Amino acid sequence: MNVKTAARPGKGWPGAGGAGPESILNALPHPVLVVAADGKCRYTNDAAQQFFQSSDAVLTRRPLSEFVPFGSPLLTLIDQVMDNAASVNEYGVDLASPRFGEKSVDIQVTPISETDEGERQVLVILQERTMAHKMDRQLTHRGAARSVVGMAAVLAHEIKNPLSGIRGAAQLLELTAEPDERTLTTLICDEVDRIRQLVDRMEIFSDERPVPREAVNIHAVLGYVRQLAEKGFARNLKITEEYDPSLPPVLGDRNQLVQVFLNLVKNAAEAIGAQDGEIILTTAYRPGVRISVPGTKERVGLPLEICVIDNGPGVSEDIKAHLFDPFVTTKSSGTGLGLALVAKIVGDHGGIIECDSGPRRTVFRVLLPMHSGPAPEDKAAPAPQFELNR
Repeated sequence: MNVKTAARPGKGWPGAGGAGPESILNALPHPVLVVAADGKCRYTNDAAQQFFQSSDAVLTRRPLSEFVPFGSPLLTLIDQVMDNAASVNEYGVDLASPRFGEKSVDIQVTPISETDEGERQVLVILQERTMAHKMDRQLTHRGAARSVVGMAAVLAHEIKNPLSGIRGAAQLLELTAEPDERTLTTLICDEVDRIRQLVDRMEIFSDERPVPREAVNIHAVLGYVRQLAEKGFARNLKITEEYDPSLPPVLGDRNQLVQVFLNLVKNAAEAIGAQDGEIILTTAYRPGVRISVPGTKERVGLPLEICVIDNGPGVSEDIKAHLFDPFVTTKSSGTGLGLALVAKIVGDHGGIIECDSGPRRTVFRVLLPMHSGPAPEDKAAPAPQFELNR
């Protein structure tokens, strides 16, 4: 494609069935930019504007160097092509900015014809690698959840019965023990109860029954979660909603989805821990991702994106890759099962959960399938019969 001038491509491109080059470029899922020698964009498609979280007017008015960090590989590649007039490709480049967070992309930079005024330009195409990484990491999360399933089954069978005997023996000893010895029998009973509670929590992972799914209004779920949070653990935090009101219903179980987002919001609140903290709940329609549903041969799309964003300190690099594994936690009193359970529930729904984290911005992103039938009625969510797992 030959983009020769700074003006927008015209309509009626031959062979495009009446669709102009601009509409075709805007239909592409990858960011496309035309960058001139002065470092400013002469053209950006819709995907590029979404990628940089800026409008076309802003992107074309200011140098690209203001939207990416100093010394970014993207700027180096553009300068290289400007000088050598030869196409270059770079794979797995990390781009980071407070504006759009951290993203891993493949970059293709190609020289294009000079304008009538002799201005040199290059065509830049960015291809995000995050979606492929999400798929790979989701398979890892599901594998971790399956390992917990087997461990939970063994623990339930091999430990819970002996625990009852130990507790019964301690209670019998307490009847004849001296007052100063009863502290020890009480300690035994307390520790047995603690282990039993842990095993009970892990037994949730061994439940492999199909999820009873129906049409669920995800905004009603998030509204209920926000109500619980503002009356409890997040009463001192600001919670903002940025929703797509046209979003179709989710195909899922209402109570389980409440549990997922209640855990995520509670984790965000605990991570912030400050009076000026903010949690943002967002929904959006993101077509293009398909994944197999567990236990079936069906492949469904995951166009519904729900994000829980906080401005806390972020997730440390040493646990980021294992965040959804069982028993991984940074809390002194946590069990490390909360996010593992969240990953299991999302996986049981045929969805994906991913975390992008940096200083002052952590995003837990959930992609879910949509319900193709009529939208559900907006009714109050029933009180869920579960407790938070941390």
